[in-house]
Amino acid sequence: MRLFDSHAQAIREFQPIQPNRVGIYLCGPTVQGAPHVGHLRSALVYDILRIWFEVNGTKVTLVRNVTDIDDKVLENAKASGEDWFALAYRFELEFNEAYRALNIAAPTYEPRATASIPEMLELIDRLIESGYAYVAEDASGDVYFASAKWPSYGELTNQKLDDMANDDGAEGRGKRDPRDFALWKGRKAGEPETASWNTKFGAGRPGWHIECSAMSTKYLGANFDIHGGGLDLRFPHHENELAQSRAAGDQFANYWLHNGLVNVNGQKMSKSLGNSIYAADLLKAGSPLAVRYYLGSAQYRSVLDYHEGVLDEAQTAIDRIAAYLDRATRRLAGTKHELGDVEARASLPAKFVEAMNDDLNVPAALAVLHETVRLGNSAIDSDDLAAAASALASVSAILHVLNLDPRAEQWGTSGDSAAIAALGSVIELLLEERRAARANKDFAKADAIRDRLTAAGITIEDAAETTHWSLDG
Repeated sequence: MRLFDSHAQAIREFQPIQPNRVGIYLCGPTVQGAPHVGHLRSALVYDILRIWFEVNGTKVTLVRNVTDIDDKVLENAKASGEDWFALAYRFELEFNEAYRALNIAAPTYEPRATASIPEMLELIDRLIESGYAYVAEDASGDVYFASAKWPSYGELTNQKLDDMANDDGAEGRGKRDPRDFALWKGRKAGEPETASWNTKFGAGRPGWHIECSAMSTKYLGANFDIHGGGLDLRFPHHENELAQSRAAGDQFANYWLHNGLVNVNGQKMSKSLGNSIYAADLLKAGSPLAVRYYLGSAQYRSVLDYHEGVLDEAQTAIDRIAAYLDRATRRLAGTKHELGDVEARASLPAKFVEAMNDDLNVPAALAVLHETVRLGNSAIDSDDLAAAASALASVSAILHVLNLDPRAEQWGTSGDSAAIAALGSVIELLLEERRAARANKDFAKADAIRDRLTAAGITIEDAAETTHWSLDG
């Protein structure tokens, strides 16, 4: 398997620290507000990565944190008139609901920042003792990382310290250098007492970056395989994580993965532009299965664009796959080529495997899926049942890996779109009219109905006592 390591800025062959085991830390959400499409895309990327490791016999430990204490959490709670922890928990539940809707598996561990304060303080102590951090001399209770003292600072994003801007706007409150960043923030006037912890520095709370360094190593150890997150986190968050962790003596992550962002109609999604697409709206606009298909349709490192019609396109693809599955299963039923569950999950095409091993190239993998559906339909058309069975097994195996099988129990009826249901009702009425015409020997009318359906991209197959229909593959 080959992955693009953002640190090396190159495709690297993946070599786990322990054979058949991999540890992944994913920067999860800061639960200051409702989840949007960008959050869902990031979570889905690493869900697919996890599945692919597991399909290949690797045991995965996936840690995805929840940042439940942060400047914006406090600001938004003050604006809404609720306790900060109540706001954080409310949005955490909303994130989890969206993950479940898309069948994104729960992480192995999902630590909250507020549950790892002792580990953060221990890490800060190590940095102070090694000379890479200092307590502000203005009695603010702030503690800063001395960026200039760490010679490799900027290595993740290939930047020079002199070119970097001030990180958190705290210059003048005890910073020795405007590029230094906060490890610990002393409690400020007006902040709730519940949002601070008593320490030898005084009452305060952790800085953003120290949280992930402490939580990742708490659950995965001082050296782990993969650190992932959105491209927007690469600087300053991940740069600062790497610097403080290495300065403290931890080897930290061997590979850094960053997924691309989401644009809306070609523009960067942002609150200032008012073009944010929230998870709740996305899931109202399309079936969860269509949303999952859409979110995985672009290579994970590229920009994913949201525009009107993308979920309709995704649903059309799902519906064609569902129609093919129904047609192939029905044709093979009762023959020696009928598939069992084991056969249906053990036939991944070589091109699909190569695509997934090539930096998790899901778009190329989807192209293999659709080509296999086309070949399967052609095999049914020519009554080559052996080839039809082989294609069905491959399609089923691919859908299992990508968690896109519309027949799967976890999707409920989401694979049968409202459009298919409505279309089915209309088609059944036409087929009933055709059956009546044939019974009355009005074959011209019966043929005319069949021709109308064929022209609309609908294939019908007459059986002994009924007629089956499917969308053309």
